Amino acid sequence: MNERLRAERSPYLLQHAEDPVDWWPWGPEVFAEAEALDRPIFLSIGYSTCHWCHVMARESFRDDEVAQVMNRDFLPVKVDREERPDVDGVYMAACLAMNGSGGWPLTLLLTPDQKPFWAGTYLPKPRLLALLRQAGRLWREDRDQLTAAGDALTAHLQQEREPRPGQPDRELVRAAAGILARRYDARWGGFGPPPKFPMPHDLLFLLRFARLGGDGQEMALHTLDAMYQGGLFDHVGGGFARYATDARWLVPHFEKMLYDNALLALAYTEAFQHTRRPLYGEVARRTLDYLLRELAGPEGGFCCGQDADSGGVEGLYYTLEPQELVQVLGERDAERFCQWYGITPAGNFEGKSIPNLLGQSRPDQEPEGMAALRERVYAYRRGRMALHRDDKALTAWNGLALAALARAGTALHQPVYLDAACRTADFLLEKLTGPEGRLLARWRDGEAAHPGKLDDYAFCAWGLLELYQAVFAPRSLAWAASLAEQLLERFFDPINGGFFPYASDGEQLLTRTKDPYDGAMPSGDAVAALVLSRLFRLTGEARWQPPLERQLAWLAGAVRDQPAGHSFAMLAFLEALWPSAELVVTAREIPAELEALLREQSRPALTVLVKTPENAGALAKVAPFTGDYPIPAQGARYYLCRQGACAQPVDSVAALRALLGERG
Repeated sequence: MNERLRAERSPYLLQHAEDPVDWWPWGPEVFAEAEALDRPIFLSIGYSTCHWCHVMARESFRDDEVAQVMNRDFLPVKVDREERPDVDGVYMAACLAMNGSGGWPLTLLLTPDQKPFWAGTYLPKPRLLALLRQAGRLWREDRDQLTAAGDALTAHLQQEREPRPGQPDRELVRAAAGILARRYDARWGGFGPPPKFPMPHDLLFLLRFARLGGDGQEMALHTLDAMYQGGLFDHVGGGFARYATDARWLVPHFEKMLYDNALLALAYTEAFQHTRRPLYGEVARRTLDYLLRELAGPEGGFCCGQDADSGGVEGLYYTLEPQELVQVLGERDAERFCQWYGITPAGNFEGKSIPNLLGQSRPDQEPEGMAALRERVYAYRRGRMALHRDDKALTAWNGLALAALARAGTALHQPVYLDAACRTADFLLEKLTGPEGRLLARWRDGEAAHPGKLDDYAFCAWGLLELYQAVFAPRSLAWAASLAEQLLERFFDPINGGFFPYASDGEQLLTRTKDPYDGAMPSGDAVAALVLSRLFRLTGEARWQPPLERQLAWLAGAVRDQPAGHSFAMLAFLEALWPSAELVVTAREIPAELEALLREQSRPALTVLVKTPENAGALAKVAPFTGDYPIPAQGARYYLCRQGACAQPVDSVAALRALLGERG
């Protein structure tokens, strides 16, 4: 066993600890060794639930012939992209610059000073061996050719491409919605051709924009319907797979990730609040129940995800056959189950069936007793084979789960989700917060590791602000403010705007490039803008306004040429450019009528503070202006302000509705 990898905590690195390839983890030691031995670096980046990473491992990294060449001519380095998104970001940019596309496993050749001179993704064994032999020969015989390529690519990556500051305006938001409309698949939902990714950030943006009078709600709702009906949604166990390989969302890439499911739960919750359609609330519940059942970690927080493969076969865990269901349910119930979920003898995926509702004209009209049958099939499925779970907990991803649980707990009136959100916040505070309140990025086996990056701080702060709006505990608001202060101190560019991906006092990599683009996860830059916007409105503190304005101007310049790839930036613009309102409620305890009001619909333009005798002192520390608001002896008082103008306080939710322009 590789002693260097055995000492690591990453499940991905531990998966490779018995390879014949003599892997090193990322760190200064391997680069010093490469310099001393005068060898290039073979860098492989992936994650433990990645299907094609497993394929390349089986074909090449466990192969003695490959290992012999790699160990002789290179220093092989393994990186878990989920633990080191900063390293992954630098070298994914190199792959994109060299090839125009990227993915995982990410494969690179570097000089000992970390400069990439070749980049690609999955390589079958013959191509990998050919690459290794050619690169090894060139390193010995014509090194200048490789170092020149590395210098040129590095210079390209390090070029300052600071966008000209822009002016956030509504036309930019409308342009983003218009581009999404042109990409929209009117038949099957989603945006663009297969493979089709859920992109919940786009759906959240379109739903929010529709509430403000824009176009997009029909596209968002149709996509949410289609994703649920297809095999992308796990109809037996709940939760969503990573993406669909076909146009109609039937055949997924079967891995399930925490961040996808947290963001999709948010999108379905938002759709439920917009439409009050029970199906959307049900999908959000079944998605969050999946997180609580299968991704909740033993020490708190949530694990990263589950593998696409089981028994070495992609999707085997999830597919079913009619005959096995007869054994589980009996003939009559199996027939009902198969008819409802499209399970046939011919199958729809490699001779077996992915349960789906594509053949149902009314998928929201579930037959009586079907939920009980699902539970029996779920128990059978879990018992017939194991499914690998990546059990590390990441701060950034847990921040997204915190946001989803807090929002759904309120909107769906589910205390179990609010309790889970509070436990997640406690986990982040107790396990992933180090000295001076600094975040760490990963927890596993009793160990926190790796300094927090932009996404860790931004997503965690956002989740805490969502938690505050759900339970009104000042601790969450104060902690979010503390994280935002660290973002500004250690990540922010005070001259140009924009947040760097890792801290100024952290490990300095080949590049430190800001990125407003929403990939599989939202842009940390855009989420940071949302955090600053919410803090400014919630606390009334003027100190948040200058960096917020600078950040919005930077985002406007950075997204100007392609606004549709930046939906979280659009969410920040929606909050900044459309009318907003701030509500302060004073009462002896949190009014039940207020909780009922907040459940009814999504009001992203409304921020709410609640002051009670128990929290008044703590609230005044983070939102000093609340110190002047008296608490009535009985009942509640509602203070509503809009666009810098405050109305007379009122004493009932009915009167508040009138101020909000809403009917009771």
